Amino acid sequence: MSEGKDERKNGMTYAEAGVDIDAGNALVDRIKPAAASTDRAGVMSGLGGFGALFDLKAAGYDDPILVAATDGVGTKLRIAIDTGEVDGVGIDLVAMCVNDLVCQGAEPLFFLDYFATGKLETESAARIVEGIAEGCRQAGAALIGGETAEMPGMYPAGDFDLAGFAVGAMERGQALPAGVAAGDVLLGLASDGVHSNGYSLVRRIVEAEGLDWAADCPFGEGALGAALLAPTRVYVRPCLDAIRLGGVHGLAHITGGGLTENLPRILPEGLGASIELGSWTLPPVFGWMQRAGGIAEGEMLKTFNCGIGMVLVVAADRAEALAQALDAAGERVFRIGQVEDGAGIRYSGALA
Repeated sequence: MSEGKDERKNGMTYAEAGVDIDAGNALVDRIKPAAASTDRAGVMSGLGGFGALFDLKAAGYDDPILVAATDGVGTKLRIAIDTGEVDGVGIDLVAMCVNDLVCQGAEPLFFLDYFATGKLETESAARIVEGIAEGCRQAGAALIGGETAEMPGMYPAGDFDLAGFAVGAMERGQALPAGVAAGDVLLGLASDGVHSNGYSLVRRIVEAEGLDWAADCPFGEGALGAALLAPTRVYVRPCLDAIRLGGVHGLAHITGGGLTENLPRILPEGLGASIELGSWTLPPVFGWMQRAGGIAEGEMLKTFNCGIGMVLVVAADRAEALAQALDAAGERVFRIGQVEDGAGIRYSGALA
């Protein structure tokens, strides 16, 4: 009996324990072209090493300050997992990180991802990473590394989680916010939907309405799940161009907490802002959720972006020129309010 037990012990393999190293290697080979497509000045090494190298001098910096950001996609992943439509969540992951970096005045340079799952499915994982590469291309950042963790027993079949890590840089003395003052104008850039925040409430509304992800979208065309998976907009390039034009005093990425919580993060003590809610049209997805969930306006404004994904605080005498430049870059721009004396965000009008 003891001999048989020893034979079984000696015959154990990592693959039998649920971890397939060969599948991981196949994934790396599959995603190498996607990573290579994000190459930019400063990248010194490709995938496969123990670490990734980046040359700041080759990227054009003389006296750089590094800026780092990390984030995830949240429970939006549940919809991607349930529908199998995983191609866009990689863009979400990148956007959530790089849109934060640009608010500091930094140019995103490179990105690393962490992908964890119970059992690695090469095709699905590759689609996710290819989405990450697309987000990096949109941001001008290089995908220079990452980690794929196959952890049997930690995730139910088909489930996965994502985290992202972005590093950017700016020349010393160019950090934002800087110079924000009463009278500055607020320019809001339109969102592409819910982006990546508030999905625990989104999913609760869908459940309460008795809908599933394959149901006809009640606020647009196609299936509900696909509509709710619209990727987060990457604002990096037009915002960097606006900064270079001059007159930008601050930027606020409108994520969890909405306008109510995110705009005050870039306002000096003693300053607040007035926002005219009627200065932009509430996208249909938010109108539907507000009605279906009976959600109060204040709750909407501190949970969702409500159609404004990024706010630029700009000098009043530069507002028109910057709005025109952002519009020419493909952004939908709204003059939504101004900075005022007195702390807090003051709303007028109504979401409509």
